[in-house]
Amino acid sequence: MPDLSKIPVTVITGFLGSGKTTLIRHLMANSQGKRLAVLVNEFGTAGVDGDILKSCSDENCPAENIVELANGCICCTVADDFIPTIEALMALPAAPDHILIETSGLALPKPLLKAFDWPAIRSRITVDGVIALADAEAVAKGQFAADLDAVQAQRAADESLDHETPLSEVFEDQLACADIVLLTKADLAGAEGLAKARAAIEAEAPRALPVLPVTDGVIDPRVLLGLNAGAENDLAARPSHHDDHGDHEHDDFDSLVIELGEVADAQALQQAIASMARTQHILRVKGYVAVAGKPMRLLVQAVGERVRAQYDRPWGTAERRSQLVVIAEHDHIDAAAIRTALGV
Repeated sequence: MPDLSKIPVTVITGFLGSGKTTLIRHLMANSQGKRLAVLVNEFGTAGVDGDILKSCSDENCPAENIVELANGCICCTVADDFIPTIEALMALPAAPDHILIETSGLALPKPLLKAFDWPAIRSRITVDGVIALADAEAVAKGQFAADLDAVQAQRAADESLDHETPLSEVFEDQLACADIVLLTKADLAGAEGLAKARAAIEAEAPRALPVLPVTDGVIDPRVLLGLNAGAENDLAARPSHHDDHGDHEHDDFDSLVIELGEVADAQALQQAIASMARTQHILRVKGYVAVAGKPMRLLVQAVGERVRAQYDRPWGTAERRSQLVVIAEHDHIDAAAIRTALGV
């Protein structure tokens, strides 16, 4: 039975661009009467996901219940950031019935689960479940690693080589901590892609997990909320690559914030982003763009060469600006080349 004295928390993890924010938007819109709070952990100094969620706030999840911690992994700053933020959410005048945590796409969930054992919160909060999102189309193509086929070939040919890439470790650790895996963007993957993605996940997961296809984040909240997993007490069943050597590192990844000014041609920008992703090995691009002659802001989301853009809401008078966050592996962040590719 659930411990009714503790506020349940759902940790939503997944690789870059897997659809975590889209899923949370759906849960916010279909809370089934539960009062929600959301903690968003961004990678990079310019927050995008938190702003998207605040634009969807309502009486069941008002804007003050949505908190963003940018430019730092919460599992690495437990005392300074995570614990005070969780305490502030629990101390809201109307306490939340359930808290959702959207981790950075680069985060390893196990160190975060360990944080729930801190004395300040362990008697008041529990991890109801860990939901891992995986972009079905990307996983089917092996894009969770820098080049999965090359890694496998090198491992077979030379046992002295490092067999893991940073991206594959992130992917595997997220699966290892999960209670449920969602194969997102199922409509883009198709039946064959879903089958390949499911096979890849089953091959990597340390235990049998429910794996469910999802499109546009739409899933019955009853499937995800109320799992009563008590994940913070089940760490031994959730192995990590970093169990034997302490804290994990984020030096494998880096981010760059690009100020563009007003953009004349939105389509040309999307093409430039796709080309840049290919030539500069960019993992993720996200942000807002001011397009000349358009009163609405353009939300840009890119995973590799796949770029999506939509006008999401009118600009406020004082906020109109074009700003993109570019994320890549550390060795592939070439600020000058990126700015040139984007015409800055």
